[in-house]
Amino acid sequence: MIDARAPHPAGSGPAADPATSGPAASDPAGSGPAVTATRHPLVEIAEGTAPPLLPKTAWLEIDLDAVVANVRLLGGLIPPESKVQPVVKADAYGHGAVAVSRALVGAGVESLAVATFDEGLELRRAGIDVPIVVLFPIPAELAPAALRHRLSITMGDHELSRRTFDALAGLGDLPPDERLAVHLELETGLGRGGVDVSAARDLAERIEACPQTRLAGLWTHLQAAGNPAITRTQQDRFGAGASLLEAAGVALPARHVSASGGILAATAGAFDAVRIGLSAYGLVPDGLAVDERNRDAAAGLRPAMALRARPVRVAGLPAGWGVSYGPTFTTSRPSVVATLPIGYADGWPRSLSNKAQVLVRGRRVPQVGTVAMDALMVDVTDVPGPAVTIDDEFTLIGRQGSDEITAHEVGRWCNTISYEVVSAMSGRLPRVYYAAAKPAAIRTVSCEAS
Repeated sequence: MIDARAPHPAGSGPAADPATSGPAASDPAGSGPAVTATRHPLVEIAEGTAPPLLPKTAWLEIDLDAVVANVRLLGGLIPPESKVQPVVKADAYGHGAVAVSRALVGAGVESLAVATFDEGLELRRAGIDVPIVVLFPIPAELAPAALRHRLSITMGDHELSRRTFDALAGLGDLPPDERLAVHLELETGLGRGGVDVSAARDLAERIEACPQTRLAGLWTHLQAAGNPAITRTQQDRFGAGASLLEAAGVALPARHVSASGGILAATAGAFDAVRIGLSAYGLVPDGLAVDERNRDAAAGLRPAMALRARPVRVAGLPAGWGVSYGPTFTTSRPSVVATLPIGYADGWPRSLSNKAQVLVRGRRVPQVGTVAMDALMVDVTDVPGPAVTIDDEFTLIGRQGSDEITAHEVGRWCNTISYEVVSAMSGRLPRVYYAAAKPAAIRTVSCEAS
């Protein structure tokens, strides 16, 4: 087992900062010691040593080389003057933000994007030093902490922006290169965030006039990247907003519109940066019509996540025996049922009950009964050869033998999209990271040798 009290690997960053960690970091009076225990520690595996024992026999395998290769592949689809900005929000879409970010920065990626303040802070504390853009507006009160940790923020609402300026006012005048970097979001048609194009000049000028902020970028988000007409309208609105700012003398250091879909569908320009999200992890956005010029690149993406498990029990059950809660499945014959220690608390949704398939020995077998919080059951009665045992490895997402179950397929089974499937993988699922085809690190909730 892993000792969660062990020091971080080299370069993993400092302990929690009580000034920005909130009450959990110290006592209410501020006099107690900062909490130094780490949740979800990332523990490196030394060359030539065996990985530590995992706390459960269900785990995620994350191929860091695949993530790096995917980003490089996508970077080849955009002009040399444009930059890729991988999005590592939602724990890097379930893959693990710290490990993924370290691999990307080590491969030369120059900036990253997250969705929330604390996601950016997690990366800073892990030693990630490249520019980080927080894509959703943060609470105004956290603006001084964002400045302190060199996190770029988004503004897209006049009232929230006013409160942010007020929260920064107490810091006094700052030199331009020390001010809080702000990316101004334009509402071009998504209906979710950003200021209207007609109001962009006013907010941009307020950002530039504030002695604690500077305008670092202008951006928007596409509603339907695979729809050329909708995307063209959004891009035209974005261009109109940029032109209004430039006519007013507002400098625009960076512009970004496209994400994975816009680049693969070739419906939107690359501008100064492209926010590579889902496709960095080897998946094409669901339902996207990839442009013919980019089909080879899309086919070359490598899924970085696999979900594996070994049973905690394999048992023979008589005909007429109910399996799991309800029961929603009853055996119609004498059956052999394997119990895998993964359930909806791990991110395998209850809606997959009696719908999913699992690979064992390269063969598909049905998941049976209601998915529970901590377990699911699989009917292995028809698996040929010697009896299935607790030593057999099952694959829920990924390749085994000549077959593969993809996140897209799992999403179809439960009427959702691959984005949700991978990003819903729970923090309590151990993650084993591979580099150069060898285990390089593991991440668990927190455990120690006993």
